[in-house]
Amino acid sequence: MSEDRQSAPAGSFQTAKEAVDWLVRYIPLAGIKPGLERMEKLMELLDYPHRRLKFIHVAGTNGKGSVCAYLSEVIRQCGYDVGTFTSPYIESYNERIRINGQNISDEDLLQVINKIKPVVDQVAAEYGQPSMFEISTVAAIEYFARMAYPDFVVWETGLGGRLDSTNIVTPLVSVITNIGYDHMDYLGETLEQIAAEKAGIIKSGVPVVSAVKQPEVVDVIERKAKEKNSKLYLLGREFRYDTVSSKEDEQTFHFRGLFRDIPDVKISLNGLHQIENASVTLMTIEVLRQYYAFIVDDEALYLAMKRTQWAGRLEMISAKPRILIDGAHNPEGAESLVKTLKETYSFKNLHFVMGMLDNKNHSGYFRHILPIVDTLILTEPDWHKKASAESLAGLARTMLQEHGRSDVEVIVEPDWRAALERAKGLAEEDDLTVVSGTLYLIGDVRSWIKHKSDSEKGW
Repeated sequence: MSEDRQSAPAGSFQTAKEAVDWLVRYIPLAGIKPGLERMEKLMELLDYPHRRLKFIHVAGTNGKGSVCAYLSEVIRQCGYDVGTFTSPYIESYNERIRINGQNISDEDLLQVINKIKPVVDQVAAEYGQPSMFEISTVAAIEYFARMAYPDFVVWETGLGGRLDSTNIVTPLVSVITNIGYDHMDYLGETLEQIAAEKAGIIKSGVPVVSAVKQPEVVDVIERKAKEKNSKLYLLGREFRYDTVSSKEDEQTFHFRGLFRDIPDVKISLNGLHQIENASVTLMTIEVLRQYYAFIVDDEALYLAMKRTQWAGRLEMISAKPRILIDGAHNPEGAESLVKTLKETYSFKNLHFVMGMLDNKNHSGYFRHILPIVDTLILTEPDWHKKASAESLAGLARTMLQEHGRSDVEVIVEPDWRAALERAKGLAEEDDLTVVSGTLYLIGDVRSWIKHKSDSEKGW
C-alpha cells in the first residue's frame, strides 16, 4: 500500500453511503457555482494533486460522454491505465469516477471523501460552500493522483468549460465535440456566447480537436486557439470520415486524418452521430500519438472501438416489449435521436415517454420529436428541478394543433413508473417504446427495468 494511501487521515464517515449522502446534500444547498476560486484553494490545500496527472479534457453540448467512453476504452486496450471522470451518473455515484472501466470501490470512495472533507469545510468557511460538483471533481483528482495512479485521465466537463471546476487542469489535449443551445441560463443565449464558454478549456500550446460546424462557432474556436498558440484539428478540415454502412448495433466507417487513414472502423453504438464521436476520438488518439509518443496497437484500437458501450444512449433495455432509452435532453440531441430512429430502427407505432428538467428548451425538443410519435406520454423525473408533466403536455398539444396533428394521443402521467406501465400496455409486437429526456429519468427507468431498484441521484 502506498505512503499516500496510508497517510490519509481518518474521517467522520463510516460508510460510503454516509459520505455520498453528505456530498449530494449540496446539490440544492450550494447549487451550480461557476468559478475556479474555490477549486484553486482546494488544490493548494491538497498540495496540487492535479499536477501529477495527464488529462484529456472533453467539452461540448452533446457527445461528451460517448467520446469519453471511446477514449477510455482505446487507452485501456492499448495497455495503459486510464481514469475516467464523467457526469451525471446513470445508476450509482461511483460511476462518476472509474479506473480501467471499473467504478471506484466504496472503500476507496469513503477514504478519499474522508480525506478531503476537512479541506472542503475549511474552504467553505472562507470562500463559501463548494458545490456537489466541485467536491466530486476534487475527490476524483485526489483519488487518481494519490490512490489509483492512471497513466491518463479522461476528464469530462460538467457545464460549459471556462468556469467549470474541471478547468483547473492543464491537459495534454482539449476536445470540444460540438456546440448547440443548452444551459443557456448559465452559458449565454447565442451560439457565440456558448462557444466562448466551451472554448475556455483551450490552454496555451495545448492541441485542440473539435467537431464544431456552425461558421460563427468555428470562428470563436479558431480565434481562441490562435490566441493560445494551440493547433486546432477540425472535423471536415484536418480530419473527416466516410460512412460505409449503418445498421442496428454495427456501423462501419473510414477515418481520414492528417497523419494517417484508418479504414473500416466498426462501432457498436447506434446513430450516425456516433460515427462523428468515434472520429473525434480517433483524431484525439492520433494527436496523443504524434505529440506524446502514445503507443497505439491497431488491433487493440479496432477492438476498443467495437467494444465501446455507453449506458443510457440509444440502449435497448427490453426486448418484449421493445424499450429503447436515450438521454437526449436538448434540441440537438432530439434531432440526432429522430434521425437515428428513422434510419436504424423499424416500428409500426412509436410510443414516446418523456420527462425533462424545467430549464431546457422544450419547444425546440418537441419540434423534432412530435412529427414522428404516435403516442406521447409526459412524465416527471424524481428530481427537484423537474418540469411539470402537465405544462409539457400543454406545450405539446399547442404545437401539435399548430401543425394540424390530431392523431397523436397525449397522456399525462407524472409518476414515471405508472407512465412506463402505460407505455407497456399500449405496445404491440411491432411497436417501439422510447424513453427520453433528462438522464435523471433515464437512470431511474434503466435501474427499474434491469434491476427492479431505484437509481441514486447526483448531478
